Amino acid sequence: MLTPGNTYEDVVTQFRWEIPEHYNIGVDICDRWAAQPDRLALIYKNEDGRVEKYTFADLKRLSNQPDPVMFLEYWKNPQATADKFVGAWRLTGDLAKQDEAGYFWFVGRKDDVITSAGYRIGPAEIEDCIMKHPHVGMVAVVGSPDDVQTEIVKAFVALKSDVAAGDDVAADIKEFVKVRLAAHEYPRQIEFVDELPMTATGKIMRKDLKEQEVKKIYKGV
Repeated sequence: MLTPGNTYEDVVTQFRWEIPEHYNIGVDICDRWAAQPDRLALIYKNEDGRVEKYTFADLKRLSNQPDPVMFLEYWKNPQATADKFVGAWRLTGDLAKQDEAGYFWFVGRKDDVITSAGYRIGPAEIEDCIMKHPHVGMVAVVGSPDDVQTEIVKAFVALKSDVAAGDDVAADIKEFVKVRLAAHEYPRQIEFVDELPMTATGKIMRKDLKEQEVKKIYKGV
């Protein structure tokens, strides 16, 4: 059982793991005990020395209050704000899948997921696989519009400086992915680029690549 801690470091030492700065522990922990909302979750001694008791339901209720550090609303766009919430729950836009053992695996951002021949494909796993290829320096995967399959998996690849782009390299990368991931996940198209669009913080801007693909296909560019 935890003993009172005077500082954040005291609490971290007792838990033996670091609590992230903006971790919503109320929602996370309370969800695990959703079937037992009246179970005692916290005994807290306040500054006046008075002992207060909280159930998991209490913590969940308190943690669901609007927090300006997290998100309040989209500026002058009430519909976009409403679409982000289900009751008091904010939708992050992250998608995951649950395996047979009950573990959850991150698939990708909702606006990044590729719909191909009835499959919903997350680009992150494909990018991780392609990055393991010895010739690849950087990669971004998006869905390219397709009349038959809705979208096809397309990879934009920046090769390492000592590797020359060519059909043989593209074929080798496709085969590399095909034998490691599901058959519907390997990239049907590979485009070699010198660099990828990046944000100021170093994140690849898949949205720009997707827009580029849409314009190329539907405007004949």
